[in-house]
Amino acid sequence: MGNFRMLDDCRSTREHRFIKPEDSRVKRLFSIPMVVAGLLFSAISTAAPTFPTQEPMGGEPFGHSVKALGDGLYVFRWWVYRNIFLVTDEGVIVTDPMNPKAAKLLKSEIRKVTDKPIKYVVYSHNHHDHISGGNIFKEEGATFIGHENVLKELGDHPSPVTPLPDITFDESYTLELGGRTLELTYFGPNHGDSLAVMRLPKEKILFIVDIVTPRRVAFRIMPDFWPDEWIRSLKEIEQMDFDYVISAHGPEDQPAIDPASVVAEQRIYLEDLMAAVKKAMDAGTHSPDALRETVKLPKYKDWRYYVEWLPMNVERIWAYYHMGW
Repeated sequence: MGNFRMLDDCRSTREHRFIKPEDSRVKRLFSIPMVVAGLLFSAISTAAPTFPTQEPMGGEPFGHSVKALGDGLYVFRWWVYRNIFLVTDEGVIVTDPMNPKAAKLLKSEIRKVTDKPIKYVVYSHNHHDHISGGNIFKEEGATFIGHENVLKELGDHPSPVTPLPDITFDESYTLELGGRTLELTYFGPNHGDSLAVMRLPKEKILFIVDIVTPRRVAFRIMPDFWPDEWIRSLKEIEQMDFDYVISAHGPEDQPAIDPASVVAEQRIYLEDLMAAVKKAMDAGTHSPDALRETVKLPKYKDWRYYVEWLPMNVERIWAYYHMGW
């Protein structure tokens, strides 16, 4: 499981008769189909499941919706926020309860699917817009899990609607329930200093919060983002074994799940952004206002919020190069 801390914790037999073929040609006729069938069974049993990467979440723009991905895995959306929940034979794993209103809707949607207990709530990081509202699950007896820095941050800045983690970890943690596995990995500072990437190894799916938002430029002035560490983290994430990504932000018309390539696309955008700002500064443009007006990345003109947020992204990178943060 990695390093973690718990705060307070008739077999029957049946006789079969087979006709033994006497002729070698008959043996071959028996053996070929059996070999082919064995290969087909092996391929089917070991193949990773596939998921619909083009289907939008659906629902009303300012409402909520649920997308069933199969085998007990669901994506829940409230406004432009998303999380996942996993229904197993022994209970439910919930991630990021968002806020009290969204958490109440989330619990209602879970109860439409199963009456099994909600056993765990997993925090992605310490930011309140993602993890507030967990009391409704704490009252049901759920155990809360988060990186050790989540506990520190919530301890320093407590909220009455955000329960503290019961289990913390430093580098990684593996959660197992009802034959299902959810792996949590900390990649160091990138967006704050407590963010964990979640991986479903059987499904080869990553749930990535905030540091990957497909087909959208970075959020406004990139609050609490460390640009160089963000890029480093994405490079490390790209080395993981995964085929799909579920991100934590996206409106109702965006897919519930994306191909793995969106991680590299996010990294390349950040690299292009930093290179463009540095080139302009090296050429003599040092005013953030001038940079906001002149630095353009037409390659990304079709990404969401390109017009509104790209100038803010540019100013954030100016601050990184000009002031070192």
